[in-house]
Amino acid sequence: MIIRCITIDDEPLALKQVSSFVEKTPFLELVASCKSAFEAMEVLSKEKVDLMFVDIQMPDLTGIDFVKSLNKEQKIIFTTAYQEYALEGFKVDALDYILKPFGYDEFLKSANKAKTHFELIQNSGSKGESKDDYLFVKSEYKIRRIDLNEILYIEGLREYVKIVLKEEKQVLSLMSLKSLEEKLPSERFMRVHRSFIVNLNEVQTIERSRIIFDKTYIPVSEQYKEKFQEFLGKRFI
Repeated sequence: MIIRCITIDDEPLALKQVSSFVEKTPFLELVASCKSAFEAMEVLSKEKVDLMFVDIQMPDLTGIDFVKSLNKEQKIIFTTAYQEYALEGFKVDALDYILKPFGYDEFLKSANKAKTHFELIQNSGSKGESKDDYLFVKSEYKIRRIDLNEILYIEGLREYVKIVLKEEKQVLSLMSLKSLEEKLPSERFMRVHRSFIVNLNEVQTIERSRIIFDKTYIPVSEQYKEKFQEFLGKRFI
């Protein structure tokens, strides 16, 4: 597997270093080195890019704001001298965060995380593999389109499921939680309890083995705790 990359940094020496690290890594291919987010936008309009190494502190348009403007086709590894930006980085679904100054060993650890991510996507079967970002479900004699990125969590209610969306919206549908779980991409959604599936991208606060969505506390049961802790461990600083 070859992962096509671009590097983005306004500091020439830092850009040269991270670009050289990409070039010496066998499974990475350097598509372009960019001195600004605007240069990167031009590259993205012409080239297929899988992974971006993005500096956060850049003039005119920061790395965080640049990533927020994208359609999320590319995965991100942030490089920065400021540790306080780590949380912001993970809020935009970054694969990893490398603190400057860093050597090739630290770079390679992050690159291997990206490799593992892409291999899981490539090797996954029909379960958890979804090129679409939406599903259609039956609800109240209608067929409703549900955008996956709008889902906070899903609760099983005997014969029904309750799909809780952003902005306090809910959709009830006659199906089992298991059948819905099989249609959701496993890299984005995780079952944490026999009655709950959560959108991992929307997990913001965890307290005493409970995931908090506003005033709702979702328990992480013993059966699923190890898998959920593994997810946290890959992103914990």
